[in-house]
Amino acid sequence: MMRLRMISVFAAILLLYACSTLTLQQANFSWPIESVLPVDKDGDVIEEKYSIQFNTLPMFFEEYQDSSSYRGKEIRIIRDQLGYYYLTAQNFKNVYVFQAEDGELRLQNKIPISESGIVNPAFSQRISYIELIDADNNKLSLTHEGIQEGGI
Repeated sequence: MMRLRMISVFAAILLLYACSTLTLQQANFSWPIESVLPVDKDGDVIEEKYSIQFNTLPMFFEEYQDSSSYRGKEIRIIRDQLGYYYLTAQNFKNVYVFQAEDGELRLQNKIPISESGIVNPAFSQRISYIELIDADNNKLSLTHEGIQEGGI
């Protein structure tokens, strides 16, 4: 009887250990600098350094309400410490924040920046936020939740 209890306790411990999730903490998903990616004839962008590829057509349609507005454009993309992707382009009015889920990028936030469109946008990685800089050297601090300070 005692042996059966010991085996049961040991089995329960093994079962609990097997069900626990391995977690590697203090992970930092940020990219040190932005990537500027040309949009190809199909609306796709490919970043080989960070192994990411996706189609931009829905984002360009969301921004311009025009299915052909991606032609000849470049996307600016950067990733923060939490793993959110920030995307924008020349003359976009918004910064789009996506999160990778189940083999796709899902929109988490659309941050309004400028009604007239951002001129020469550039992203820069900071410790706790993403910095967006425009042609006039105006700077905004962005998180996946929105603008943290200032304005363009």
